[in-house]
Amino acid sequence: MTTIQADNFDWIPLTGAKPSGKRPYFFDDPAVERVLAITMAVAQEVAVIRERLDTVERLLEKNGSITRADIDTYAPDPASATERAEWQRMYIARVLRIVQQEIEAMSKPENNVDIEAQAEDLKRN
Repeated sequence: MTTIQADNFDWIPLTGAKPSGKRPYFFDDPAVERVLAITMAVAQEVAVIRERLDTVERLLEKNGSITRADIDTYAPDPASATERAEWQRMYIARVLRIVQQEIEAMSKPENNVDIEAQAEDLKRN
């Protein structure tokens, strides 16, 4: 098995690699799709950083000091893994909250409020 050394590997071409198969589209507007893709990429990076920070905190609490190898080889116990999974579930729900609200609004249009009509009503009163 060959390992890739970060100091002699160009990661930029790899980031532009396209997955096989057709890319799923969720919205009609390509600009909205791009913003969603960027947002999800940033959200993924934040989740990785959060998990790594959790690892650092747990190891420091347990051992008092740590090495990079300690962080890289850490395997959470079942309770910690469950706690992390719950955090990830809630995090994704917060990130995608607006999308979920839009889906709910489309499924029950009778509950949608016409903001412009409401503004006109407020002007009259």
